[in-house]
Amino acid sequence: QVQLVESGGGLVQAGGSLRLSCAASGRTFSSYTMGWFRQAPGKAREFVAAISWSDGYTYYADSMKGRFTISRDNAKNTVYLQMNSLKPEDTAVYYCAATRTTYGNNRSQYPYWGQGTQVTVSS
Repeated sequence: QVQLVESGGGLVQAGGSLRLSCAASGRTFSSYTMGWFRQAPGKAREFVAAISWSDGYTYYADSMKGRFTISRDNAKNTVYLQMNSLKPEDTAVYYCAATRTTYGNNRSQYPYWGQGTQVTVSS
């Protein structure tokens, strides 16, 4: 079993930026694809971004592409999500997740999850 802990969420005005972090323990971090998902109240959890374990390739949901950037620091067992040009519709609980699957953009592909961190974007 692996443990994932998110941090960095908070309240920000529209157009602002936040940097989320996810620290992992209890596993070989570099062998896992890491992903970010988000869930707004009353809505399904949706894919945000991921970075593959095999070659570090990054991929994003269309609505996030160009605004969000995912990265990882294997030495620190940490994955990051840099969020720029935030919009009120980005308000959600953001979760990090891990999978041995090379490519993963579906919640069902990720067996390991953090507790989530809240991001609120004001108008």
